[in-house]
Amino acid sequence: MLKLTPILLATLYAIAMYRFSAWRTGRELDAQSSELADARLKALTDRMAKALDLQRIRVNIYEIEPVNGLAAPDGRIFITRGFHDRYHAGEVSAEELASVIAHELGHVALGHSRRRMIDFSGQNAMRTALAMVLSRFLPGIGVYIANALASLLAARLSRQDEYEADAYAAALLTKAGIGTAPQKTLFAKLDRVTQSRGGAMPAWLMSHPKSADRIAAIEALEARWAVPETP
Repeated sequence: MLKLTPILLATLYAIAMYRFSAWRTGRELDAQSSELADARLKALTDRMAKALDLQRIRVNIYEIEPVNGLAAPDGRIFITRGFHDRYHAGEVSAEELASVIAHELGHVALGHSRRRMIDFSGQNAMRTALAMVLSRFLPGIGVYIANALASLLAARLSRQDEYEADAYAAALLTKAGIGTAPQKTLFAKLDRVTQSRGGAMPAWLMSHPKSADRIAAIEALEARWAVPETP
């Protein structure tokens, strides 16, 4: 039992830190956000709400410059001011921004925030266990190897969440009559819009898949949906 104590403590610490982070994020979002008011975007979110049998989909503007969307742990959907500014500048269309909202709705509907907490706790426990084992054979560097392996696992799980949210968004956009074209055109310009250097980094080191891979995954879904069902 004593041998497992560090792992149990690491798991409890991870859960506590995740909950504290979620609480702190919620407070920051409350202080720096307001409801989005845009007629074109509301018309699109209303179509998605109808497809989901909801009265409406509330979207908030988070007053920070980086271009991003966010699904808060409490289920609220946010678009950053930076993303909204790109939309007003004509760099991003209303349909493309709606595809971001659909993607964040996917994170909420698929329970990714809760899964992330479980994953984070497990990764912390794994990191501690690996560090204990590797440090016996590789003193001094075992802990760094354990941290690197845990980080690679976290990135892979994060990419899986992104693919799942993309698939949810594709299905929702299709049902709402908006289609998947805005998803694909946004991904094609995402590195430029976000000023990302993602293209220079191996995909397996990134928390988000490469844009080309995300487009390919959506097109694979389209091909599957286009095949008529056999009687």
